[in-house]
Amino acid sequence: MSIWLFLLLSLVKAVLVTIVFLMGVAYTVLLERKLVGRIQNRWGPNRVGPFGLLQPLVDGAKSFLKEDMIPSGVYKPLYLLAPLISLGCALLSIAVVPFGGPMTWHGMRIFAISDINFGLLFLLGVTSVGVYGIALAGWSSNNKYSLLGSMRSSAQMVSYELALGLSLVGVVLRTGSLRLSDIVSMQTVHGIASWNIFGGGQFFAFFIYLIAAFAETNRSPFDLVEAESELTGGYNTEYSSMKFAMFFMAEYGNMITVGCVATMLFLGGWSSPLGDLIPPPQNIIIQALVPLFWFVAKVFCFLFLYIWVRGTLPRFRYDQLMSFGWKYLLPLAMLNIVGTSLWLAIRP
Repeated sequence: MSIWLFLLLSLVKAVLVTIVFLMGVAYTVLLERKLVGRIQNRWGPNRVGPFGLLQPLVDGAKSFLKEDMIPSGVYKPLYLLAPLISLGCALLSIAVVPFGGPMTWHGMRIFAISDINFGLLFLLGVTSVGVYGIALAGWSSNNKYSLLGSMRSSAQMVSYELALGLSLVGVVLRTGSLRLSDIVSMQTVHGIASWNIFGGGQFFAFFIYLIAAFAETNRSPFDLVEAESELTGGYNTEYSSMKFAMFFMAEYGNMITVGCVATMLFLGGWSSPLGDLIPPPQNIIIQALVPLFWFVAKVFCFLFLYIWVRGTLPRFRYDQLMSFGWKYLLPLAMLNIVGTSLWLAIRP
């Protein structure tokens, strides 16, 4: 393959995945508003378009058209850079996610922008950088509420990153690879019995990851960063218009990324729950779309769980949040590594 064809195909994939990812962010917001509305015994948005399906487009237009106000006391370079860092990290993390089967064209994977051999490490590194956007937003806003929100976020994300990263070590030990496609391929043979959450013995690791992911993305019941009753709006108090929307998009983009990682590492990725019991279809189009369907369905279930938890659980107290991360999740994640290592050492 020529370098020009490689660059063209990579550009096309990057543009298409970015568009689909941003559309997914927009309609995840709509899904949350509808589901939380149902949980609270109300309708949710249902006026714009059939069943309210055009509401995200109106919300986006509203964000673009609102007046962009910059307070006089802010440190302008970092104030403007912070939302770019947050959204950029959220978009960059999707670049290494293999979201479909291992189909290739001219030697390139169709359903992944890049399939690198340290994909999991790349994901953890990029998502870790996202905390800088929140920290810089709070500091540069010259607002006490914003600064408190960013300090809370920095402490919370650093604390729960340890448990989140350690919860994935068991999967890496079992697979022997940091390449995300290899981790998924190892779970495709026997269906649900091969998935790491069941057949891989990573049941506790999945729940450690799940709880840490809620805290990492600042979602309820760990949304102390944006606690309206305490901090007005947290780190984004002084932001308006599209800069506020960029933080909003970054949060929901990180939710989708967390769902993709959980799907790949614990739930078999693009594989069917029945594995090889169902022979692959002969039609090449169906053969390409069926794995994509399973991947999207699993991510959707994970997002549904995210929203369900938000609609049912109350917010933690901040000292409880920090204590839970250091005293319970971190030791459990370390015990999971020890248990997985022993299991791999003594198994036949």
